Amino acid sequence: MISKVFRAIIMGPPGSGKGTISSRIVRDFKLNHLSSGDLLRAQVRSQTAAGLKAKEYIERGALVPDRLMVDLILDELKGLSSTDWLLDGFPRTVEQAKALADDVAVDTVINLDVPFDVIVSRLEGRWVHAASGRVYNLEWNPPKEQGKDDVTGEPLTQRDDDRPETVLARLKAYQEMTTPVTDFFREMNLLEQFTGTESDKIWPHVHKFLSSKLPPTG
Repeated sequence: MISKVFRAIIMGPPGSGKGTISSRIVRDFKLNHLSSGDLLRAQVRSQTAAGLKAKEYIERGALVPDRLMVDLILDELKGLSSTDWLLDGFPRTVEQAKALADDVAVDTVINLDVPFDVIVSRLEGRWVHAASGRVYNLEWNPPKEQGKDDVTGEPLTQRDDDRPETVLARLKAYQEMTTPVTDFFREMNLLEQFTGTESDKIWPHVHKFLSSKLPPTG
């Protein structure tokens, strides 16, 4: 077992505000934010045995197998044995969750529960100016002239990923994949669920909960 410090996992569907909540946790509780994608890339860069195997799958455009992904993440976490962290993007399957729980003492799993219709509406209102990357939202940050970039006057576009049917399909796929994972952590009495429609309303509850586990520093 890796030695005991504070370890948290954060879960939530795309568009749930997970990035916003994670950044506030890092700010106020000084946890290290560990993205599974960043950890994977670090292992590939370091040319570890698992990293070299993963590179073969990545270069073929194939998914990295469950067991190999577990080896990659655990290899990276072993180098952080005295670090408080917030793990984001892993585990994604029950097999990964079981392997992680067998090797690491996880303190809590924060699950963001935002209604799908809220997420669809939020992303449906997002439009971008492709050339500059400027992002507008029709609800809280609309362009001065509908459908046009404020600076150049050029037309705004909607990413395919933000179209309602695409968002809903992605959310349903996420739910099917992760419900068994949240059930697993619930059975271990590790899951703490936060339900709401906005990050600003969810955050005070997350902050209060984490403050009962470790003292805030921000």
